[in-house]
Amino acid sequence: MALIYIVEDDENIREIEMFALKNAGYEVQGFDRASAFYARMREHLPSLVLLDIMLPDEGGLEIVKKLRSSAQTRRVPIILVTAKTTELDKVKGLDIGADDYITKPFGVMELISRVKALMRRSQGMDEERMIRLDPILMDDEKRAVFVDDKQVDLTYKEYELLKLLLLNAGIVSPRDMILDRVWGTDFEGESRTLDMHIKTLRQKLGPAGGMIRTVRNVGYMLNGEE
Repeated sequence: MALIYIVEDDENIREIEMFALKNAGYEVQGFDRASAFYARMREHLPSLVLLDIMLPDEGGLEIVKKLRSSAQTRRVPIILVTAKTTELDKVKGLDIGADDYITKPFGVMELISRVKALMRRSQGMDEERMIRLDPILMDDEKRAVFVDDKQVDLTYKEYELLKLLLLNAGIVSPRDMILDRVWGTDFEGESRTLDMHIKTLRQKLGPAGGMIRTVRNVGYMLNGEE
């Protein structure tokens, strides 16, 4: 049975989330602050974390940064729960490493759907350590990317976007599929978010960025070096 940790200081909301997920067949443990959550994480890692962005002792965004910076916790799926609704706030949370987000107020069915979708994606992740398409080399164990043997500094979402394109090299990846796999099911941000990440990814890859081809009205494809 998959184990989910819920970090939420509002007791009423936490109880609703726990009740809904338990009824959906998950084992659930709840925490009202970051300190208790960290203590439990040191004992046992969950299958997924449902994380409120506003907590009394430490913000959810800072927690995401810490989890993604640790080799032990960097692969734990994270859904941010936030009352903030602007696109900038959502993109910031996704960029620092959250896998998905859900905005308060939300329905129980939406919560369960988001959790199930992220569980499916995380269980289906490709575990191949080295992914290569010359001159690009991705060491997925170290989450490091190299172009012509020089390391390239990518954000979390830029890395996930490049990994998806590498794993589907030579095949067109439709826009909706990229948004689903990298940003989360039913991602509501405008499509320019994807275009912005493609632009910055191309820039950071230098000449190798030309390998990312735009397929008009369809999506993107990573092809051989031009």
